[in-house]
Amino acid sequence: MPLVNGGKIADDSFVKLAVDTPLPEGGDILVPAERFLGEADALLKRSGKVGVIWPNNRDIAELVPYLGKIAAVALVFPTFRDGRAYSQARLLRERYNYRGELRATGQVLRDQFVFMLRAGFDSFEVKKQADAEAFMQTAKRYSVFYQPTGDGRVTALHRRMQLRHSEGVGT
Repeated sequence: MPLVNGGKIADDSFVKLAVDTPLPEGGDILVPAERFLGEADALLKRSGKVGVIWPNNRDIAELVPYLGKIAAVALVFPTFRDGRAYSQARLLRERYNYRGELRATGQVLRDQFVFMLRAGFDSFEVKKQADAEAFMQTAKRYSVFYQPTGDGRVTALHRRMQLRHSEGVGT
């Protein structure tokens, strides 16, 4: 499954582990939420980065005590019609100030890339290589937004106000 990270097709350093898969001695791992919460201390002490695969039907507040210690949170989109992971992403970025990798996994569709970026996702597991390649074009296509979010982009209104101020209009 191709991974898009930082706007480019990237190699995934994380290995996904099931609940009952033995832990490798080293290397980066992504583990299901139930395993992480049950074995957090042991997982965080091992060498390598630790990430969590977080289902969209689980309260993100359970993860908050560990946010400074984990390298990645993979939020799951079980179907394209289920957008709860968007809310989880915005909570992680805007309320809890999570700055690690925020990965979209599951039903990640190309027509939702921009919305996912705006919600705070910075990496995407896509099903097809063509979708990974399309991501770069999609991300470049939009540069101005009307609605503010936690992604740090200046809205159209604020751009207009900055331009007026720099031209001395209305001062």
